[in-house]
Amino acid sequence: MHWLARIVLIIAGNALALWLANMYIPGFVLNANWLQLAIIALILALLNFILKPILTLVLGPIIVITLGIGIVVVNAIIVYLLPVFANHIDILRGSISIETIPALILATLIVSVINFLIHLAT
Repeated sequence: MHWLARIVLIIAGNALALWLANMYIPGFVLNANWLQLAIIALILALLNFILKPILTLVLGPIIVITLGIGIVVVNAIIVYLLPVFANHIDILRGSISIETIPALILATLIVSVINFLIHLAT
């Protein structure tokens, strides 16, 4: 698949996952228009591209001991950091927040499943 189409598909998938988390998970608040949602999805894609390999390397023994379930911890850290990074951008300030730990876990599962399906397709 062409690299630009793959990037657009990843960002669109992240936007879909965040929108689904907003619709179905209480405690996951996304007050954003479509442009802000696209920017937040881009930030999530960048965090997955830059931070996920580092966290996977650092938490590698935990991932191996838990037979791969520890990758959910890596994804939860990335989803937890998403509002932190988004709030540092002026147009995104206050547009996303995660209020409870169960909301973080459920949002992580939704984002993980959507990203897994996208990476299977590409």
